Amino acid sequence: MSMTTIRISNIRAEGRTVLCLSFPRNQEIIELVRELEGRRWVPEHLCWHATASISNLQYIDRYLGKVALLDKSNLDYGAIEEAEASVKAVAKRCSTGTSKFAGLSEDSKQQIREMVALMRGRRYAESTVRTYGGILIDFLLLINAKPLVALSNDDIERFNQEFILKRNYSISFQRQFIGAIKMFCKAHPNCGIDVPQLVRPRKEFKLPLVLSKEEILDLLRNTRNIKHRTALAMIYAAGLRIRELLTLELCHIDIDRRQVRIIHSKGRKDRYVVLARSFILLLGNYLATYSPQKYFVEGASGGQYSAESIRAVLRRSCERAGIRKHVTPHTLRHSYATHLLESGVDLRYIQELLGHAKPETTMIYTHVSRKDLLDIKSPLDTVVEEFANRDKPNQNILLSRNDFR
Repeated sequence: MSMTTIRISNIRAEGRTVLCLSFPRNQEIIELVRELEGRRWVPEHLCWHATASISNLQYIDRYLGKVALLDKSNLDYGAIEEAEASVKAVAKRCSTGTSKFAGLSEDSKQQIREMVALMRGRRYAESTVRTYGGILIDFLLLINAKPLVALSNDDIERFNQEFILKRNYSISFQRQFIGAIKMFCKAHPNCGIDVPQLVRPRKEFKLPLVLSKEEILDLLRNTRNIKHRTALAMIYAAGLRIRELLTLELCHIDIDRRQVRIIHSKGRKDRYVVLARSFILLLGNYLATYSPQKYFVEGASGGQYSAESIRAVLRRSCERAGIRKHVTPHTLRHSYATHLLESGVDLRYIQELLGHAKPETTMIYTHVSRKDLLDIKSPLDTVVEEFANRDKPNQNILLSRNDFR
């Protein structure tokens, strides 16, 4: 069977240079094209447009070149390089002086820098540093360069009312704000805020959403691209957080020992998780097809894959599988833990596999996996059975009947 030919050119569309890819309909190629940055289907021309960039061309050569013949006779590399340089210049201009940080006074900027320096000195996770820093920027913008000694708990309440509640932010965000303020006060002891009077709102008790085992299989079966299917299967099979998946390197996967080493995880802890036997064949097919160089899942330019792409893949797969639940990558991790518990795995082992610091965190899954509750008969079942067992042949109790009375 002859290979499909993809005709690649660069054209002007909506005032900018874009890549144009034209080929006969082929689902495997379409799934690969969807990985291109800025891709979109143009129905009036029956072709795909994508961002004109060298990284996109490298992706095309590396992956599309394995499954199709590439016709680049109408491709102007010079125009691609000029378009990429223009985009970078515009992005740089847009970012200069327009961020929230740029809107702060010089004193406020220095206050943020000092808090960030304190947090990094104490080895806080970079994600926590960014979260606290972002919240404090919003707070300092609201109080409008008020001196540190003049700050009070009234300013905290004002931010709570005018920013958090007005925008309907979550209780989790509100708790993070209190944490950020406490850290800010540690960095600035002369701050007028009375820290002992700061109270975090009670944490919400939310049960995690999980998928059934059948839904997991449907989800994976409806993930057509092997790279995407392997990524989602790894999250579920090893119970990974999305950041752990994206930073996972090939050298940390030991197929012979059936182990995956997760390093620098949440709380700066390393751990080992089990590599599922049923996953190894899929992994081998994926590695042979895509040949990633460093990371387990790589983007078009060879670096780390993006969390947004994983979420988009998961959303499309759920739609194809007919799953109407609000599924996120973390739902797969919740499902992994719940299914282990339902299979009789001891809670202490699940805690270790998930990388939880406290057993209380793992205990949440005991509220989701309640097989013992299924043994309790509903009163409705009892009533229906009692009527069905009566010696009244003309009264057939069937709730699904349209004429049930």
